[in-house]
Amino acid sequence: MAAVGVAPLLPSVLSSPARATSASSDRSGFALVRDGAAVDLFVDPADDPAVVRAAGDLQADVERVGGVRPRLLHTLPEKAALLVLVGTIGASPVIDRLVADRRLDVSRVKGRWEASVTQVVDRPLPGVERALVIAGSDRRGTVYGIYDTSERIGVSPWHWWADVPVEHRDTVTVPSGPLKRYEPSVRYRGIFINDEQNLTTWSHRTQEPDKNIGPETYRHVFELLLRLKANYLWPAMHPYSDFFNKHRENPELADHYGIVVGSSHPEAMLRNGVHEWDPWAKEHPAADGSLPVYDYTVNPTVISDYWRARARQNAGYESSWTLGMRGLHDTPLETRYATTIPEKVVVMNDIIADQRRLLAEEVGATAEPQIFIPYKEVLELYNAGVRVPDDVTLIWPDDNHGNMRQLPDESERRRPGGNGIYYHLSYWGRPKSYLWLDTTQLAKVWQELRRVYEHGADRMWIFNVGDIKSIETGLSFSMDMAWDVDRLGADDVEDFLVEWAGRQFGRRHGREIASIRTEYYRLAAELRPEFIARGLLSLVHHGDEAGRRMAAYDRLLERTRALGAKLPDAYRDAFYELVEYPVHGAYLMNLKFYWAERNALAIRQGRGAGVNRFADLSDATHAAEQAITRRYNTEVAGGKWNGIVNPYPSQIPQAPGRPSVTRLARRETSGLGVAAEGNETGTGRPLSFSSYTRDRRFVDVFNTGFLALDWTAEATHPWVRLSTSGGTMTEQTRVWVEIDWKRVPEGTHDAKVTFTGPVTGTGTETETETETGTGKSFDVPLRVLNDGERARSRTRGFVESHGYVSIDAAHFDRRVARGGARWRTVRGLGRRTAALESVPSTAAPITEELASRAPELRYRVRFTSTGTFRVTVFRLPSLDERGHRRVAVALDDQPVTVLTGQSVATGNRGDAWARNVEDGIEKLTTTVTVTEPGEHTLRLFMVDPAIAVDQLVIDTGGLPTSYLAPPESYHHFFNPDPASGPVLEVPDALDQ
Repeated sequence: MAAVGVAPLLPSVLSSPARATSASSDRSGFALVRDGAAVDLFVDPADDPAVVRAAGDLQADVERVGGVRPRLLHTLPEKAALLVLVGTIGASPVIDRLVADRRLDVSRVKGRWEASVTQVVDRPLPGVERALVIAGSDRRGTVYGIYDTSERIGVSPWHWWADVPVEHRDTVTVPSGPLKRYEPSVRYRGIFINDEQNLTTWSHRTQEPDKNIGPETYRHVFELLLRLKANYLWPAMHPYSDFFNKHRENPELADHYGIVVGSSHPEAMLRNGVHEWDPWAKEHPAADGSLPVYDYTVNPTVISDYWRARARQNAGYESSWTLGMRGLHDTPLETRYATTIPEKVVVMNDIIADQRRLLAEEVGATAEPQIFIPYKEVLELYNAGVRVPDDVTLIWPDDNHGNMRQLPDESERRRPGGNGIYYHLSYWGRPKSYLWLDTTQLAKVWQELRRVYEHGADRMWIFNVGDIKSIETGLSFSMDMAWDVDRLGADDVEDFLVEWAGRQFGRRHGREIASIRTEYYRLAAELRPEFIARGLLSLVHHGDEAGRRMAAYDRLLERTRALGAKLPDAYRDAFYELVEYPVHGAYLMNLKFYWAERNALAIRQGRGAGVNRFADLSDATHAAEQAITRRYNTEVAGGKWNGIVNPYPSQIPQAPGRPSVTRLARRETSGLGVAAEGNETGTGRPLSFSSYTRDRRFVDVFNTGFLALDWTAEATHPWVRLSTSGGTMTEQTRVWVEIDWKRVPEGTHDAKVTFTGPVTGTGTETETETETGTGKSFDVPLRVLNDGERARSRTRGFVESHGYVSIDAAHFDRRVARGGARWRTVRGLGRRTAALESVPSTAAPITEELASRAPELRYRVRFTSTGTFRVTVFRLPSLDERGHRRVAVALDDQPVTVLTGQSVATGNRGDAWARNVEDGIEKLTTTVTVTEPGEHTLRLFMVDPAIAVDQLVIDTGGLPTSYLAPPESYHHFFNPDPASGPVLEVPDALDQ
């Protein structure tokens, strides 16, 4: 282990005194393996089968680490120097004896839900000198204590699912001091395997050729859940998968592992309508021979019997029962004889009453938990008056894009059945799908989960994880939050990544991997790779907005590859799965569209050979993307994951495919063309330079034909610097223009750069193109403002330049808390480094006297112009379908303007909600009036709680349209060097 510094720790347990305690009074620890011998493990055969089975996993884990397999005993040895005792309080006589004799401290463990204690006890039994005791309050508590021990000796929960290697040690020890795992924050914590075509393909190819996800696959799923300290599953349910109860071994196996099995919102009463309704309908035809439809207003008796059969069949297992009804296969509720909302409410109430009755008759008192999921149209019915019994758990859904639609009010929080959530880390559907990669920012997940917990939704958290693979990091984070929601604060999300990556790849690499993942999530927050499309990002504004974004991806991939090269060979597969493939895949998905967009722009600009160059680059990038996916499926881990990753499964397209490109037939001509930054074609918009931002701007010089040509560039002033002043060109060259600020006089100046080439060929005519006796020339105008170094160093606040002011919300000048509420910085949230969130999420809205009563953020701004200017607040989407999503803005002491955002998820394409979730932000706009130039204060107020803001932009008359906010304006402290960053350059070769 010393080779890479793997941490045999449980940060989710050891670092949280609120949920667990650990102490060590003996530095030598308890040896599980020493001098080639392993300590025996004992578990009482009368203990729960889940405990006995998990003890076998500990046996295997000790062997994985120490190379020696301990014996698993079911009778106590007469004599042993060391022994591991595993058992459940109340089910293991050995454990109960230790508790009765006060040899084992079970305070805050006994009688609790899924709690455990791991403790070394001297002379626990006659003939046994010392024992490591793992005792749980119930069967899963014991199981989690077992897997805690596995993690402490260096076995990752992802050792099988992500091929995280187990480092060998000749001596394997655990600390001697007691470790307590207290009750979890959330009682039921689990996953929904959904839209699982890739998982089905992989399972059929590698696990069970005669099935489409069966018990052999579920064995691995169940073990992973338990190692992650989860306890709950909604199984795969789509047409291309076998339904869970098709193979009777599945529910039996789940119970054997200790996993609670439930079903999703369209699968009432553990019934899979996709597979099971049609056969049932054929077996129960109507009197006239017709097949009954899945409509409770038409066939209540047939449907009730259908549900009853499954209740009877699964009565003996620990199950979760979904009440209510939707249509077959995730379609809306069908009610032929109930057309109005009030009529449908009556039908839903009847359905729930019927389901409750048959559960009482077939299952009895063990029919719990029972859950009701107001998903999509059912939420409207619930809000219209559906009566859900108080002992039923309400499962509140998000909008499928990570934004909770609504949360329990005060009366709902008092219900004995409690509240839970159904939350998407993966999704297929409107307006766009994201199934391929783990792209939801962990800080976003933290923000929403923290919010739901504060609203009392703590009974059940279920996460849609798609095919499981690629969601490893997000799933680990979500399960850690579900166990101990208080462990991580607003500044701790990246620390989780440091810990988590350190456990997989070694402490020395944890911080760099965390940094890589944080930037990966940030870029996805700007635009998920699955959401990339034509015409989104600007190629001509803000220093090539799309090119700057691709340069950030390029740097990230370089860092990722450099780190991967440092790891021992044993870690290469895990690193590829967990780190490199997501980064490389997202990079290539974006890059192929970048080149395709430049191909289309080249056509509009009248380029020649460059058009084909960009087409080749786009196609080559798509081929490279296919190649890395093929490597994942056929080479990584020896082909173990054949079929598990595919951006384009046949039945549920996950990501945009190959973008179309245009090619030109070669023509034996040449000609000079020029397009300056800020212009799709030509040079009409001047290049703007400010001594505050110290920009660099580009001019694309290109060939309108295919034959090489010579060109030159010359500036009118010596303080204008060019990255190149000419040469020979076949396709195109990007020339960077900068200002030597030490040489330019103070004041405002006009300058120009003239580009000259031969007269041959044809090009795009522009207002600045002229022909001379020496060739064709293009003038690119420059507008240069130099306020001098003295003014730059003395200015406070954000400075207007280029016709706008752009501010990162985290860069406030002052933060004012009022009325028990405040603005909180959440690092790693949004498109920038952090966002500001109004908290607590349970605070009351403030709608009057905002300037004196509402929590406030203040930003100093230096305006150089006057007028009425548009202000845009970049709000991160959040919803409240029973409330509002509002913030307020004012300049100085002017009247406050309230901005109202989208609070309802429509589920449509193309509307405000759809744009918000596709873009990851909502733009709220108003105006402010600046009557005098100079310093002013822009003020942002909380109106509703749990609003997150990450950028503010003021358009003073020169802001071009772009997808992202413009680069942040100059600020002497927050952004003293805002010059445009690097842009992805056209490579010399097609290797991507």
